[in-house]
Amino acid sequence: MPAAPITFFNRLTQRIETEAVYGEGFLRFTYESPLGALPLHALVKRAAFSRWYGSRMDAPASRAKIVPFLATYGVDTGEFADAADSFRTFNEFFYRKLKPQARPIAAGENEIAFPADGRHLVLPDIAACGDFFIKGTRFDLAALLGDATQSERFGHGSMLISRLCPVDYHRFHFPCSGIPGAAKQINGPLYSVSPIALRKRPSILWENKREITVLRTPNLGDVLMLEVGATCVGSIVQTYTSGSSIAKGDEKGYFRFGGSCFITIFEPGKIRFSDDLIEHSRAGREVYARMGDVAAYACK
Repeated sequence: MPAAPITFFNRLTQRIETEAVYGEGFLRFTYESPLGALPLHALVKRAAFSRWYGSRMDAPASRAKIVPFLATYGVDTGEFADAADSFRTFNEFFYRKLKPQARPIAAGENEIAFPADGRHLVLPDIAACGDFFIKGTRFDLAALLGDATQSERFGHGSMLISRLCPVDYHRFHFPCSGIPGAAKQINGPLYSVSPIALRKRPSILWENKREITVLRTPNLGDVLMLEVGATCVGSIVQTYTSGSSIAKGDEKGYFRFGGSCFITIFEPGKIRFSDDLIEHSRAGREVYARMGDVAAYACK
């Protein structure tokens, strides 16, 4: 039986599209084949494997991968802050900066912006979600946060899961204004966060290595932001200053090479997600949208 394609709703084109998965053959072997279980647990999920692969993307020879990658995935070089031929390694290209006008930030006072480019899924009430990728699977917020008090406080909160593919812009930003605290790291393995992997093991999102930041906001209470590492992510780099006031859309940091994930959690009753996010998430389908576009609205 042929493998089920990964589809998503593209907000830009207003169409349901099929994702071109980077390294799809390897992912399907590792997560869907019984033979793949051995290399997955013995090697692929381990930090040493991702450090090794990340070091290859930092080597000067990796620069040769940039042009073929641009051609294969149709990346828009006109958005780049720096010329496409200026990157010395593939990793420099991977965590590239964009021109400010390439990602306008939702300007409305009650509008909450996407923190990253990617394919997005929402849980309007985390506790009410009983079919997270697999029927009967609940999202384990307590395991994700590693904090029983926070888990109880945000149990009926709203969650935005932003999945970044290798073809995406890999810097992440603040979805609203406020004062961020220091990032707290929780160690874990580095499984892939592709739907190919999540359909087999939804718990990956609350098992993988991650960093948690609390953003104190004037109107939304506390907002939790989590960077979730994944296979071949060399590292999560924070570029913001904790304790300093930030504006909506300011850069928070970036992922080095690999697919990755950014999770945003809001207190109960504080926000309402955009209609397309709610509609497609109910159908188990992600929505592609870009950093800065409207993800939600503050409840009045």
